[in-house]
Amino acid sequence: MKPFQIPVSHFFVTACLVLAALVMTPGSGWAQPIKVEVVKQNGKYQLLRDGKPYRVNGAGLANGDLKTFAAHGGNSIRTWSTVDGPEGTSKLLDEAFELGITVSLCVYTALERHGFDYYDEAAVAQQFERIKQEVLKYKDHPALLTWIIGNELNFDYKNPLVYDAVNNISKMIHEVDPNHPTTTALAGFNENLLEVVDERASDLDFISFQVYGQLYDLPRFVKDVKLKAPYFITEWGAIGHWEVPKTSWGAPLEQDSSAKADTYMRGYKKVITPLADQTIGNYVFLWGQKQEKTPTWYGLFTETGEETETIDVLHYIWTGNWPDNRAPRIKSMRLNGKPGHKSVRLKASRTYPAELKTQDPDGDSLTYLWQVKQESNANQVGGDFEDSITNLENLITGSMASEIQLLAPEKPGAYRLFVYAYDGQGHAAHANIPFYVDD
Repeated sequence: MKPFQIPVSHFFVTACLVLAALVMTPGSGWAQPIKVEVVKQNGKYQLLRDGKPYRVNGAGLANGDLKTFAAHGGNSIRTWSTVDGPEGTSKLLDEAFELGITVSLCVYTALERHGFDYYDEAAVAQQFERIKQEVLKYKDHPALLTWIIGNELNFDYKNPLVYDAVNNISKMIHEVDPNHPTTTALAGFNENLLEVVDERASDLDFISFQVYGQLYDLPRFVKDVKLKAPYFITEWGAIGHWEVPKTSWGAPLEQDSSAKADTYMRGYKKVITPLADQTIGNYVFLWGQKQEKTPTWYGLFTETGEETETIDVLHYIWTGNWPDNRAPRIKSMRLNGKPGHKSVRLKASRTYPAELKTQDPDGDSLTYLWQVKQESNANQVGGDFEDSITNLENLITGSMASEIQLLAPEKPGAYRLFVYAYDGQGHAAHANIPFYVDD
């Protein structure tokens, strides 16, 4: 063999490997898009990805752990923006592709309730160009599943021109990206809204609903309006804080983590599964944690990263099996002998008992953490950012036990008592009771 002479067979194999790496490496610019279609076969709608039926096991996720998500059987996420920071979306798409996860990518479209004026033609045109550049940047990524044009644009909206803008964006996407369907995510549902969207945004491939307690009305709504089109459910999960009973002073009553897990299971079995002929995808809310009314209301994880029982339910839904180790289950929580729906009132600076009863499916030894916070006075709506609420100190005796003594704060007003139960295996249960301190 002459110096530097490479056998043809070696050269061919090497060249093929390099070419394959260039074609399949996410974010390389050489990545090939994977075609996604909405089709109707035998009277049933479904997604086809690369020509094959694709079932979405989905969750809303922006900053959560994709590896954990995939390990539980999740295969698709939806986002709320493509402007989440430098290279945030590119990094997310790349990691998703490596893990076999698809992404329904939401392009941020301005909300009228945040002050955007859809009569302002220049502002609308500027938004159109911004979104076009975002679409051009991500359209060929192999992790991309669908485009979501705006999130809950109908929330407190008045100007139907917003859906003219959505339609124009959808047309643009179809011109530059023939491989991925378009939708827009609606807050709730009503017949008048569907008529507006159908009339003004007919270029969309399908519609998407975001429903919480209203999920259980979806079958009746679909039947009443004779909805024949396919749709996503792009947010569903816990009963919304605007939908639950309240105390006598107006504090919403949050379900404990076990009641929420039961709600997710019931929603999937009673609503989503029977509507599978039209529901071509669904994304639970939220694979992560956020402060919205409380720090535990919507997130499937605690602030410190533990998994709650709802993730056990999703693991079962997505894989057909329960995880090897499961989260603790809440049996009851009492403050001064009363559950939260009894509108618990306490006297300032007096001491009261509180207790949590739990059960761990695996017999794990549990530890506990109790916290007191002032009741949230945030008036944000639509999931807008809320500041976290500071814990009040020196009010709990025995805070690491299942039974504690609570010293009612000196200042009259509305408060909330939280408790967490940890199994030492990365799981936690939680519950809380609102209470009011009288002078």
